[in-house]
Amino acid sequence: MSLRLSTVILPYRRWSEGGRAAWTRAEELGFHTAYTYDHLSWRSFRDGPWFGAIPTLTAAASVTDRLRLGTLVTSPNFRHPVPLAKELISLDDLSGGRITLGIGAGGNGFDATALGQEPWTPRERADRFAEFVALLDRLLTEDAVTSEGEFYSADEARNIPGCVQRPRLPFAVAATGPRGLKLAARYGQAWVTTGDPKLYENGTPEQSVEALRGQLGKLAEACAATGRDVSELDKVLLTGFTPDRGRPLESLDAFVDFAGRHQELGFTELVIHWPIPDSDFAAEQKVFEQIAMEAVAQLG
Repeated sequence: MSLRLSTVILPYRRWSEGGRAAWTRAEELGFHTAYTYDHLSWRSFRDGPWFGAIPTLTAAASVTDRLRLGTLVTSPNFRHPVPLAKELISLDDLSGGRITLGIGAGGNGFDATALGQEPWTPRERADRFAEFVALLDRLLTEDAVTSEGEFYSADEARNIPGCVQRPRLPFAVAATGPRGLKLAARYGQAWVTTGDPKLYENGTPEQSVEALRGQLGKLAEACAATGRDVSELDKVLLTGFTPDRGRPLESLDAFVDFAGRHQELGFTELVIHWPIPDSDFAAEQKVFEQIAMEAVAQLG
C-alpha cells in the first residue's frame, strides 16, 4: 500500500484570521486527511486562543469537498459517548461521509481536571476507555441503545439515521498498552501512535524505529488474538513526538528519508503538523507545502 500523507491543524486561530485558510489550503495541497486535536486546551497553547474540535471540523466540512477530516484524538476526559455520538453522526452527514474519529484514553493534561474531577488513575482511564469505545461503537451502529455501565450509560439513546459511512465512521484507535491494542484490534479501522514517549528527550531516531517496530509487533499479536488480520488496519504515525522532532520538515529530502524508514516498518499514513510559528511545531511553510505536494510521489 502506498503511503498516505495527512496533516493536523491545531484550532488556535479565529476562523476569519487564518483558520479557514489552513483547511482549504490543506485540500489544495492534496493531503489525505486533515485532523485537529480534541482538547479544551493543550500544553503551551493553554494561555492563548483555542477553539472546539467539533465546531471547527463542521466549519472545515463546509469549505472542503474531498479532504477527509478527523480528530487526533478524542478521549473520555470531557466527553460522554451519548452526546458525542449524536455530534459525530451529524458531522459525518454534513461532510458527506468524510469523518474519521481518532480516539484515545486521554492523559493527565489540563482536560483531565477541567470539569472539576480528580485525575483518573491509569487503571481507571483504561477501564473508562474500554467502556467508552464499546458503547460508542453501538451508538453509531444501532438506532436505539440502552446500556448500563460502570462509567457510561444510555437509556434508549436514538441515533437515526446513523452514519453516512457504513456501518459507522472509522475509528483510529491510539494505543500502545495491551488493553488499548486489544481495543484497536477489535474496534479500529486504524491504529495510531506517536512513538515511545520515553525516547523523546534523550533517545535516538534508531531507537525510536525499533520501539515502533515493537509496537507494530504487539498490534499484530493483539489482532491475532481476536482473529483479525493486522493488514486490515491502517497504521498511523502522528509525527513530532519522536526523537526526530521537527527535523523531517526541514527539507524535502529529510522528510522523504524519514517517511521511507517508517513506511518500511509498515506505516500506511504519516501525519505532520501544520506549521505554527514560535512553537514546537514551527516549520518553513514553503518547505511544508513542497513536502505535501512532492514527498509521496518520491516514495513510490
